[in-house]
Amino acid sequence: QPEGLLVKRASSGTASLPEEPKASCKKRKAVSQDVLQRRKEREAQKRQKEQEKEQKRALARRRKALRPGECQKYMRVALDPVLLQVEGGGQILSALQAANYSCVVESQAVPCSISWRRKTVSSQMEESDEWTEEPNVLALLPLEEFLSMEAQHCTGQKETLQSYVAQAVEKIPGKILALAVVGVESYLRHQPKKRLQPAAAIGNTEEEQGKQRKKKARGSGLEITRKDVDEALVDLYLSTQVQVRLLKSQEELGEFATMFSKAVAEAPFKREQENTGFSFYFEKRWCGGVRVQPSGKGLLEVWKRQIQQFNRVSPEMAEAIVSAYPSPQLLIQAYNRCSSEQERDYLLANITVHRGEGVTATSRRIGPDLSRRIHLQMTSHDPDLCLDATG
Repeated sequence: QPEGLLVKRASSGTASLPEEPKASCKKRKAVSQDVLQRRKEREAQKRQKEQEKEQKRALARRRKALRPGECQKYMRVALDPVLLQVEGGGQILSALQAANYSCVVESQAVPCSISWRRKTVSSQMEESDEWTEEPNVLALLPLEEFLSMEAQHCTGQKETLQSYVAQAVEKIPGKILALAVVGVESYLRHQPKKRLQPAAAIGNTEEEQGKQRKKKARGSGLEITRKDVDEALVDLYLSTQVQVRLLKSQEELGEFATMFSKAVAEAPFKREQENTGFSFYFEKRWCGGVRVQPSGKGLLEVWKRQIQQFNRVSPEMAEAIVSAYPSPQLLIQAYNRCSSEQERDYLLANITVHRGEGVTATSRRIGPDLSRRIHLQMTSHDPDLCLDATG
């Protein structure tokens, strides 16, 4: 019997063993799933961080491509074949190549013109082959054509500078046209100088003088005066947005083309700077700030500039207030010693402001208006208080 009992106990013990592996298997599965889930989350976070880093690197590359000195590397200058056949075209190409611009010869919508393309900086590491057209076109107008248009403008014919510009603008919709003409100043300088006699002496009215000038222009074809050029350019500026640059020599033309290309390349960077939203961004005296040394030197200038931020406050007025109260704390203490609100408002009103030196020196007072505004600014706890609107 004892042996039978042992067998039963043993058999009952072996029957309960399979239940433990089932529980441990479930635990192992749960643990493994948890590990896999955490691994997936870590991988997802890693991918997200890599994407954020790549976006930052792409943004840095795009910003670098817009900086002066770097943006020229991403520009391509397209020159019309006709431009290289006229006088001055060779100087333009040589000047652009000397400035390390990539140049190509392509037919342009406006004959004898230059256009620009910018290489698109991709968000990926590999190089991009996409190019974006820039909204600028520079056309070279030969001197003979310019003078011919001026002569026809004097005679009232159709082929004038304005008609030429209108036709050119139609060919490049959405773009900004600029013209360059070489030799106008030299031509006008070598024109024979004629002394102008009074109209009463020669018995001609202004209308008759205009008719005579038109006859001369119609007869010679190229006898143009400086007044004719100025009138034609003024008419063009008033009716269109096209600018005309009159250049003296072919070398100056090459320099102008290089300068124009640099301006086109740096235009996006300058537009981004203009959109910073700070009206004082380009004011060197403000954006530079004041250097304050550990000894405290410079704090007086900071206090003076703070007062100058008020409307209608000149440097002389700020200097007078700072001389009387060299720090904001001293002014606050003076306000605390006042017995009434009215006394605080008029505390600075009688401070004398000296302007000029010698016999031209003048003096005036700070006045109650500025005194009251400074008092409000120094003591008010209302962040929305408009100092100029309070009375």
